[in-house]
Amino acid sequence: MRFFFGLSSTVLFTLSVLFSTAIIAQENSLSSSAVETENAFISDELFIFMRSGAGTQYRLLGSINAGTPISLVGEAKNDFQEIIDDKGRTGWVDVKFIQRTPALRAVIAELNAQLASNDEANNLAQSQLADSKQQIDKLSENNSQLKSQVNALTKQLKNSQEKLQQQETGVKKEWFFNGAIVLGFGLILGLVLPRLAVRRRSSMESWQ
Repeated sequence: MRFFFGLSSTVLFTLSVLFSTAIIAQENSLSSSAVETENAFISDELFIFMRSGAGTQYRLLGSINAGTPISLVGEAKNDFQEIIDDKGRTGWVDVKFIQRTPALRAVIAELNAQLASNDEANNLAQSQLADSKQQIDKLSENNSQLKSQVNALTKQLKNSQEKLQQQETGVKKEWFFNGAIVLGFGLILGLVLPRLAVRRRSSMESWQ
């Protein structure tokens, strides 16, 4: 009975030690995640391996592609640096594959994205320019039509003014001729009537 009691005490002690170790490891893990990080990038290799510790003897956790943005955790050890990759994985990589500036592939990708954006903006501007040219052509056509209409109206106005002037001239001529006729009749009457009156007197005197 004492043997089993001693054995159970040993088991309980071992379990408590393991539990304490797990808690300490978890706290260390939490404290390491709270460490300030620094942004960096994987250099222009095709890909590199990420390990579970600071050395090639540690097991592989996976690979990281070139140009991947990473966060540096703590100080480097044995030429290895603890990092957090873009997938949230924590591991160690060789420091020679880490650089503080974006990798060439990332720069090229960003430039290609900017170029594509510029091309899209250029295409949009070209489309807007084409629409503006169409509107200008339509306005020019409307302007030409308006000019033609103005010219036609101007010609009609000129013809109307010429006709009116001709009518006024005709009226003036008609009044002139009518006045001349009246004047002629007046002269004739002025010359004939006195003579007729004289002749009438003469005839009357001769009858007496």
